[in-house]
Amino acid sequence: MGIVNVTPDSFSDGGRLGSVAAAVDHAMALVAQGADILDIGGESTRPGAEPVDQAQEIERVAPVIQGVRALWAGPISIDTAKPAVARAAVAAGATIWNDITGLSGADDSLATAADLGCTVCLMHMQGEPRTMQADPRYDDVVAEVFGWLAARAEAAMAAGVAREAIWLDPGIGFGKTAAHNLALTAHLGELAALGFPVMYGASRKRMIQAVDPTADDPMDRIGGSLALALEAARRGAAVIRVHDVRQTLQALKLQAAVAAAGG
Repeated sequence: MGIVNVTPDSFSDGGRLGSVAAAVDHAMALVAQGADILDIGGESTRPGAEPVDQAQEIERVAPVIQGVRALWAGPISIDTAKPAVARAAVAAGATIWNDITGLSGADDSLATAADLGCTVCLMHMQGEPRTMQADPRYDDVVAEVFGWLAARAEAAMAAGVAREAIWLDPGIGFGKTAAHNLALTAHLGELAALGFPVMYGASRKRMIQAVDPTADDPMDRIGGSLALALEAARRGAAVIRVHDVRQTLQALKLQAAVAAAGG
């Protein structure tokens, strides 16, 4: 899954795609590099990010989705917590709703997902973006995060979302310390064992700096991003959400080639 941020304030590439044309060009470049899915977002969810009203978010993402859809028939994901934005995005051509709140952010999120009938990715987040990294605490991060995701999947199915349309995402970096993120990564197989496709996104995130303090710049975290992508894939992740598509795909191909050579 290639990331297309049409926001002025995303942590890694905010403001780089300042026009619809630039965003569509970037999306198609990611497809050329091998992206299977494109994830388009119009509201930054970095720690400390301020919320965006739904009209502005729709104005940012809908033209980009339409532009990409005119050129490409593959899966397009809308990264939003707002049901109205999800509706507009699906109308524009999106086929996946990627929700950082696990369809808990609005009273009508579950009903909207069922009505749209699209694939939904349920992500775990403790708190909300403005304050989520202030002091995240868990008694047992693996049990609590995976248990919460299982419960959200059950809630989605009870609301009418098809089981085969549900993905789960542990929410690396969303209300979690570096130690929490590493534990969730190490135990990712337990989440995959629930029977839903698992999405994993640690691309260029600050957890990498916790291991390599020199990586203050997100662009200095690509090596760590690749290492985490390989670990996630090895432990059962079905979808890896990344900024650096070509490099990640190359790493995954080599990992698969080595596994095949081992018999």
